[in-house]
Amino acid sequence: MAVKVLILEDNPVARSFLCRVVRESFSDAIVITEAGDLETARRHISLTGGSQGLHGVDPFKLVLVDLELPDGNGMELLAELSHYPATKIVTTLYSDDDHLFPALQCGADGYLLKEDRFEVLVEELQKIVRGQPPLSPAIARRLLTHFRNGSHRGDSRVPDSGFMPATSFTTQFSTSRPVPIDKPLDHERLTPRETEVLTYLSKGFTIKEIASLMGIKWFTVNDHIKSIYKKLNVSSRAEAAVLASKQGLV
Repeated sequence: MAVKVLILEDNPVARSFLCRVVRESFSDAIVITEAGDLETARRHISLTGGSQGLHGVDPFKLVLVDLELPDGNGMELLAELSHYPATKIVTTLYSDDDHLFPALQCGADGYLLKEDRFEVLVEELQKIVRGQPPLSPAIARRLLTHFRNGSHRGDSRVPDSGFMPATSFTTQFSTSRPVPIDKPLDHERLTPRETEVLTYLSKGFTIKEIASLMGIKWFTVNDHIKSIYKKLNVSSRAEAAVLASKQGLV
């Protein structure tokens, strides 16, 4: 089955450029839906189960969101899609804190600058299948500088990303909450597939490697990981692995 991608971008030239970037980034069959404004994007999303991505409807697996749009701001859509089962990535020209941190707090799983070279954007998007957050180099440096300097503005820490790298945003910057090792692991709620994914995660396998081992798509592995984190109330693979180990699940 083809992977469904939604690209929200009002500039036709930039939208065409991002389409090429997406097609070059993944080996899977890709079906791209384009939207030039929020209203159109919402209409397409409503056909895939609405903002919740309801069970039984084939949702988008990757959503690229521009911030400045003719009928509003892309952050509005990010907030609306907080429970939508897709990897959501901001694609913008803005690299300042006033755009970066609010976007991450609204649920963005990555942040890419459209001014980057084609090859750089392809490389950053490909990080998704390796379980790493897609961040333009300038954005990654800004985040590191922000946290190294302790310049937190309110609660501007990087939020949970849906696909969670081997060392997540929160783990990298030492802002994750303490691992509740004394809390009983409610692993009965995990499906057999989720338990299998958790086992591989605990052993350090990447999303792409897990997909190959289980014979499923990497986007499907990503969905399982999101479900695992939600059920275990954790925000990184490190927390999930510790909980699973303490309770003898893996």
